[in-house]
Amino acid sequence: MPLKHTILVIDDEEVVLDACTQILDSRDCRVALANNGAEGLKRLEELQPDLVFLDLKMPGLSGLEVLERIRAKLPLMVVIVITGYATVSSAVEAMKKGAFDFLPKPFTPDELRLIARRGLEHSRLVQQTTALRREKEMLRENFAAIVSHELKSPLGALQQNLYALAAELEDKLAEEQQQRFARLQARVDDLLKLIHSWLRVYSVDINKLKETFQPVALADIVARAVEYTQPHATRKGLQIETSVAEGMPSVIGDAGSLTEVVTNLLGNAVKYSFPNHKIRVRVETRNAEALIAVADTGVGIAKEDVPRLFQDFARGQAQPEGATGCGMGLAISRRITEVHGGTITVESEPGQGSTFTIYLPLGQGVVQSSPTPV
Repeated sequence: MPLKHTILVIDDEEVVLDACTQILDSRDCRVALANNGAEGLKRLEELQPDLVFLDLKMPGLSGLEVLERIRAKLPLMVVIVITGYATVSSAVEAMKKGAFDFLPKPFTPDELRLIARRGLEHSRLVQQTTALRREKEMLRENFAAIVSHELKSPLGALQQNLYALAAELEDKLAEEQQQRFARLQARVDDLLKLIHSWLRVYSVDINKLKETFQPVALADIVARAVEYTQPHATRKGLQIETSVAEGMPSVIGDAGSLTEVVTNLLGNAVKYSFPNHKIRVRVETRNAEALIAVADTGVGIAKEDVPRLFQDFARGQAQPEGATGCGMGLAISRRITEVHGGTITVESEPGQGSTFTIYLPLGQGVVQSSPTPV
């Protein structure tokens, strides 16, 4: 027997509560009631309903305040607002705050049934999508564990044996045999690096990473990333210039993983830049977000390569001579950025260079960055 849908109606008018009960309560739906915002939030937590009808104008907590609290606790909850003073502005404001739809008073039984059916169908789709995402995440984690056990461990053992064997046979192999042996070792090394990079993408534990979040100064993040990348840049005659806006607010995040993202972007800029050019790193705020932009004047990215650039194992067609890599750095960077509630974008022109930009939500206040040597 299929489970009943639960619909919670929050309204201070008894006539509305009675009407919703009579119209919606059936063998497929059960209707729960609350006559004010505080009681509605309590019942919401108890029942975890499939759909909420919420009056906008109530004494005490207003409908918009209740809606904000619902979205904060249960961002996927489907909420339909009811308004007796159906102005466009109130409905639009509610929709902006996350309401699924609105129903003006007075309403007919058919109007209520129709919008309830639409809301329940949307709720069903949201629940299915959430379940599929969870299943996909579990499959991904399980697959990562299998790869780690079935491939990484044997290859690690093979790598150690190859190095031991190479040391034993160093004086017994001809030069050509030594070269073939070295190529075999390099191939095993590359495979282990590939597996490690792939596991790095899928082993990012979002909950554990978020436990380490604290206010972070982006100037420090950039300084550390530049320090890690500078030796490689120097070998190509590249200069790295940084510009950090004064009074930069902090972001909330994990300093180590954010440094990894910026280091990945700087490493790519070094790899794909022409010798004796400049790489520019810019940190500033824009539209209530912090951004870190890494710009180079290198080989650039073909237009057809851009859409798949942040996918696993993606590598552009334009590869400078001697460039190596497994195409996982940007996938790792994207995943870490998304865990921080941010996005990462790219603008590029073949032959002229690329600009990768990280956008992150701003934190509260300014974190004093460490002194940077000039």
